[in-house]
Amino acid sequence: MTVAAAAALTVTIVPAAHAVGENSQCTHNWPNFSATAGNAWNFRSGPSTGYRSLGYLYRGDKFTVMCSKGSWDYAQIVSSKSGIRKGTKGWVRSDGLINLAG
Repeated sequence: MTVAAAAALTVTIVPAAHAVGENSQCTHNWPNFSATAGNAWNFRSGPSTGYRSLGYLYRGDKFTVMCSKGSWDYAQIVSSKSGIRKGTKGWVRSDGLINLAG
């Protein structure tokens, strides 16, 4: 009696951490980089003006950019003059960013 054993190789592709959850709309993941906001930009719940505003980002507000979709970046607040809580995640237009640091 001959017993043949076949080894099965299973490959699991796991999305990057930035592509999980509310930012699964991202088309490009970034190695988290720091950014500073320009003047009065809406911080939104999604990557377009059709999504609700979570508050305003003012010049000097700091956040970490994690990924992007088109001209929108998904970010997490580090500090905000407008009172958006540290750690809040949302979307901001790329042209509203200044002082990017990788």
